[in-house]
Amino acid sequence: MTKRLVVVGSGAFGTALAAAATLSGDAETTLLCRDPAQCDEMLTTRVNARNLPGLRLPDALSFSADPSCLDDADVALFVMPSQAQRAAAQALGRHLRPNMAVITCAKGIDRETGELLTDLLESELPGRRISVLSGPGFAADIAKGLPTAMVLASATLEEADAHARLISGPTFRLYASSDRIGVQLGGALKNVLAIACGIIEGAGLGDSARAALISRGLAEMSRFAAAFGGDAHTVRGLSGLGDLVLTATSHQSRNLRFGIETGRSGRAALPSGELVEGAAAAAVAARLAAERGVDMPVTNAVASIIEGRLDVAAAMNALMTRPITTE
Repeated sequence: MTKRLVVVGSGAFGTALAAAATLSGDAETTLLCRDPAQCDEMLTTRVNARNLPGLRLPDALSFSADPSCLDDADVALFVMPSQAQRAAAQALGRHLRPNMAVITCAKGIDRETGELLTDLLESELPGRRISVLSGPGFAADIAKGLPTAMVLASATLEEADAHARLISGPTFRLYASSDRIGVQLGGALKNVLAIACGIIEGAGLGDSARAALISRGLAEMSRFAAAFGGDAHTVRGLSGLGDLVLTATSHQSRNLRFGIETGRSGRAALPSGELVEGAAAAAVAARLAAERGVDMPVTNAVASIIEGRLDVAAAMNALMTRPITTE
């Protein structure tokens, strides 16, 4: 029996995931748009001109601006920013059947509560089965049909495998995991570390410094995941190291670009109208790490720069003059 899948959020990433799921051939896929005018335009042109200009979407992909399209869905993908997931759950919860599957596709930690997004959605949507999709994949690459691999984590490996098979297609491959904690913390922290790599590039500190930061940042991610009950090995896979390498080296990354501008100017200034998930995650991760006694020098440095407590030069000096220790 064909599954009905609804992707909530018609930004670049949501549109790309909807296209990939449609091409898998195993699900009837609908892209739920917040803006009726955008929905009508995509129905007519088969192009998301606002977010993915020039890329034609599959003919089998449906579009809707009516949340009632969720009423008989089997799976819903929540593809909105991490800080908007709670509001989306509250607004759409009445359309989500008991025990249906909801997959969060954001990378972050709730700024107010410090909750992981799966925990947040479980509290807002009791009785639904919450999973997470994360890993190294830019929306434009996925939408163009370029080879991409990511991770889908559920409470059980069996459920994760079922979701992965449903959404995967000819050029979009999902690996199944049961470590929702490790997958989410890798996705959140890689954005923070991408900002740090951007700062290094913008400040002209060299490729050796970038390599050191990626490797030491991975150590931070592993300690942080383990402290919160995740598997340190998870962050060495696609959802951690893989996503970190992509986000810390490609100028498609908003977090990297923000870091570059910060490195050039010496101080942080968030761009207007552009989402930088790592800027929100840095302070939350630093606070949670301090509460658990986890050593996170790079994350703390990024948080201090964003909050204006340190400039780039002072933060770099603090990192390089830390006591010598073993790796």
